[in-house]
Amino acid sequence: MQYRNVGKSGLKVSEIALGSWMTDLTGTEQEDVARQTVRTAYEHGVNFFDCADAYSGGAAERFLGDTLAQYPRHELVLSSKVYFPTGPGANDRGLSRKHIVESIDRTLRNMRTDYIDLYYCHRFDETCDLTETLRALSDLVTQGKILYYGVSEEWGGARLEESQRIIERYGLHPMTVIQPQYNMVDRYIEHEIMGVCRKYGIGITTFSPLAQGLLTGKYRKGEPLPAGSRATWQADRQINALLTDDNLDKVERLSAIADELGVSMAVLALAWILQHREISCVIVGASRPSQLESNLAAAGFEIPADAMARIEDILGFTRFERHVG
Repeated sequence: MQYRNVGKSGLKVSEIALGSWMTDLTGTEQEDVARQTVRTAYEHGVNFFDCADAYSGGAAERFLGDTLAQYPRHELVLSSKVYFPTGPGANDRGLSRKHIVESIDRTLRNMRTDYIDLYYCHRFDETCDLTETLRALSDLVTQGKILYYGVSEEWGGARLEESQRIIERYGLHPMTVIQPQYNMVDRYIEHEIMGVCRKYGIGITTFSPLAQGLLTGKYRKGEPLPAGSRATWQADRQINALLTDDNLDKVERLSAIADELGVSMAVLALAWILQHREISCVIVGASRPSQLESNLAAAGFEIPADAMARIEDILGFTRFERHVG
């Protein structure tokens, strides 16, 4: 396993991190598989485990806290997020000081720890003054309940710049990290966000690196959908929106490059993200140990320059375009 700093901070995270948004906790058997996946991650050098209070209604935090309790806390980098509703009350959501303060205490109890390493705003709150949110997060750093804070989706370059102005104006603890979606077919962060992060030394921990499964290579043009795949779920519109002829053609050509390099399509997609030095790590949502083990091969894998050039030619968009589906 290779490790990278989160932005300009001294915190180091594994290039491959394990996320909890797809953790299946619907039964004893599923929990056992999830527990084995976490164990496999730890044994292979993964030190960053990502979660959120909204995942499985808090059950994901509790599961992760219980499962990781057997390992030394100082070896782990734990994260969670705040924003989505945690109850029926008017103040049980958003990024107000009240909800942030109450949510971090619940998260600490759920995850059986005294502090969270990385704490993210899960979304942007249009109803709350940004200064209030940033002051509350900075105060949590001062209190030692979190070590670093950042944001996830819905925070574009302008919002990050405004956040930085507020942080500098009031002398707050700095924003350290962002967690956006980023993969071969969704490169919107290259337009502004990467540049802002370089400017202020903010780390990037990306999620959805395989584009809902599109970049695993298991979906083939003109072939039936694989049984049990996400595309067969009636409610999963995200992956189905990505399964265009154009995208499937690109994956076919990318798979040929992966074959030449002796890696899977998934490893190529993960390693491509890690070639961008602005990226601190890639968060994968492996649902079983074998899937995680195959993804771990991307850590430290260098894609030759000529292959990178061919990949960019196949993807066919410039650094400042956004293509989703």
